[in-house]
Formats: sequence, structure tokens, C-alpha cells
Amino acid sequence: MSETRPAVSVILPAWGVAHLVGEALASLQAQTFRDWEAIVIDDGAPDDVAGAVAPFVAADPRIHFLATENGGLSAARNRAIAASRAPLIALLDGDDQYRPDYLERMVAAIRAAPDLGIVSCDATYSGQPSRKGRRFSEYHGQAATPTLAALLDRSFNVFVAAILRREAFDATGGFDETLPAAEDFDMWLRIVEQGWRIAQVPEPLAIYRRRPGSLSSATRQLRLATARVYEKAVERLAGRPEAAIAAAMMEQMRREAGWAEGEELVMTGRTSAGLKLLHRHRAGARSPRWRMMMGLFRAVPPLAGPVLRWRRRREADI
Repeated sequence: MSETRPAVSVILPAWGVAHLVGEALASLQAQTFRDWEAIVIDDGAPDDVAGAVAPFVAADPRIHFLATENGGLSAARNRAIAASRAPLIALLDGDDQYRPDYLERMVAAIRAAPDLGIVSCDATYSGQPSRKGRRFSEYHGQAATPTLAALLDRSFNVFVAAILRREAFDATGGFDETLPAAEDFDMWLRIVEQGWRIAQVPEPLAIYRRRPGSLSSATRQLRLATARVYEKAVERLAGRPEAAIAAAMMEQMRREAGWAEGEELVMTGRTSAGLKLLHRHRAGARSPRWRMMMGLFRAVPPLAGPVLRWRRRREADI
């Protein structure tokens, strides 16, 4: 690496996406803002990430490759950030892409005020046919002012391809390596709790690929991890009014995790146990239509598995 520090370090974990990481790197090389470095990290991936990245490393001195033992996404990001040098940190998952003006717009936005710790943006979906070309903000609200309360109640959602001030990141101690998911949400909360502000560039500056089997599609695991994030927030926010929001959301995530577990039990043939969980965790809180369906499932249990499998297939394409 050269002695001159770049303006921004792009952190690119690439576990299991050797076939896609080239597109992510090509989108980075197409940036109108040129003063960047990229740290691509192979976190013990099962595929040939090193081979996919090698031509980029050979051709572009701004791109660096780091291989480590598998420690999970949080550990991978922490290791890559520790190896980076810039005062700004931009996140790019190995299966996503930046629009050509992403860095230009995002760097300008976070430089606009010294108390900005995070700048978010919107994104356009790719992958799932029914979401292709639609915007992240259509499914995950970004209309609210990004206060701590809005982050907690999910009326404002930070898209993962955010840009962070290193000073704000370092003050948190890094991504929580005990979390199997929702580690980015946990980071946003901890930064804002320290008094840093969030801003947003409302245009879709990234392309967000949704793939079957990706971490974001693992419903129960994600809900349990998110419940843990809220549990941690409740402890940190003791005595602050936002603690009540965190506590209510924690319980909601636990109910949703229970519902997801019940669905899995039903779809794998353990219908009786699954229906009990569905009834306990969410049936009363769902729509009248679903309450009617729960009544039907209890009356005719063999229907439950086929209906829930159909619903899961349908949701996978939404």
C-alpha cells in the first residue's frame, strides 16, 4: 500500500460470492470519485474468492486482498477495517454493486457536517424477479427523520451500503462478532446512541442483490439476532425514553422468530408442534384472514404444510 492515505476505504466481504465479486469490483472501478482503496476479505470462503479477485488486484493497486479463517461477517468486516487506512469507511457486500456516482455523492454528504457519523442511501433491487428495479425504501421505510427512535422502531432503515466516519466506528469497538446477523443494525444504533447524526442521500446509489439462501433470507435467524440487538439496546438505554421502544421491538422480534420456527416445524412434518407455536406467537396479531386460516389448520392439520410451503415460495419471489 502507498504511503498516501486514500479518502475512503471500501470494505468488501466476499464469502461464497466468488462468481459475483467481480461485478462488485467492476462497479467500484467505475466510480467517478477515484480516491479510494478497497479491502476484499475472503473469510474462509468455500469457493475461489482469491482466484476471482486476483486479476483485479494485479491490475489495480487500490484493490487489496485479505484471506482469514472463517469468523463470520462481523469478524470479516472488523479485520478488513483494521487493515484499512482512510478516515471514511464505505461498506459494499460482495454480491452488491455501487452506481457510478455512489462514492462522489456519499463522500460529499458525510463531509458536509462533522457530527455526521453515518450517511445512508437508497438502493435498487436485483435478483428476485418481482423486486427487480424496485427500491429498498419501498419495502423498508426511509421517510422518517433518522433519529434514534426512528431507527429503533424501523421507520427509518439504513441500507447496508452506508458510509461511516472512522472516528464514529472506532468509538463503538467494531461490529459485534457474537451476532450471526443484524450486525449492521446493531452498529447504526450504537453510533447514534453516542450522539452522532445520520444523513441520507435519497437516491438509489447501490444495487442490492437478493439471492435464495442469502443471510437476509434466513427469517428465524435474523429475527432472533435482531431481538438480541434490541435486548442489548434496552440495557444501554436504561433511563432514556427510547428504551421503551427497544423493549417493545425486542418482544415483537421474539414473536416473529417463534412464528418462523412454527412455520419450519409445520413444513418439515411436525405439524402439531408447529401449529402450537404459530398460535402462541403470532396468530392473534395477524390479519383476520390468517386467523381464519389458523382455525382451518387446527381443524384439518394436513392442509397446514402445503399452504405454508406455498406461502414461503411466494414470499421468496416478492
